[in-house]
Amino acid sequence: METRRIWLGAVAAVLVFFPCVSSLAQGRSSCVSVELLNPTRVAVRCPSGLVIEAEAAARLQIRARVPGGPPTSAEVSGQAVLIDLSTPRPFEIRTPHAIASVRGTVYAVEVTTGSTAVFVVEGRVRVARRGGRGVAILRPGEGVDVMPGVELTVRRWPEQRVRRLLSRFGR
Repeated sequence: METRRIWLGAVAAVLVFFPCVSSLAQGRSSCVSVELLNPTRVAVRCPSGLVIEAEAAARLQIRARVPGGPPTSAEVSGQAVLIDLSTPRPFEIRTPHAIASVRGTVYAVEVTTGSTAVFVVEGRVRVARRGGRGVAILRPGEGVDVMPGVELTVRRWPEQRVRRLLSRFGR
C-alpha cells in the first residue's frame, strides 16, 4: 500500500506541496496544500475531486490504496476537518473512534480525546464504530457522536451546533 502523508501542525504558515499520485491520464500529478485564513486552516486539493480543509492544529494523514491511484482514505487524530468530495468514488475518514465512508458529498468530522462527531452538509455518509458494532447512515443536516460504549444515534443537529462547527472552516 502506498502512503502519502501530510502532517498539519499549528504553524502551517507556508505553502506545502506534497506528492499525491492520481489516476488522471496525464500521468503523475499532485495534491496541493495551501494555507487559508479567517480562520486559519489548511486546504488540501487533489485533482481527483477531493478537497480536505483541516484546522491548523489538526493531525491528518492522507493515503492512496494503490500506486498511481487517487487518495482513498485519511486518518484524523485530532481537531476537525471538512471534506468535499465532488466525484462519486469511495473515500473514508478514519478516526480513533469511527470510520466515515462516502461516495461524493460534503461533511465535517471533529475528533476529540473521547469521541468523534460527524455532520453531513450534502450527500450521504456511512459512519461505523471503529473496532466495534454499530453503523449509521447520515443525510444532510444530520450528525452522530461516536463514543465508546454509547449507541450510535442519528440526530438532526441544532443550528447553533452546525454553525459552531462550520464556522471553524469559514462557513
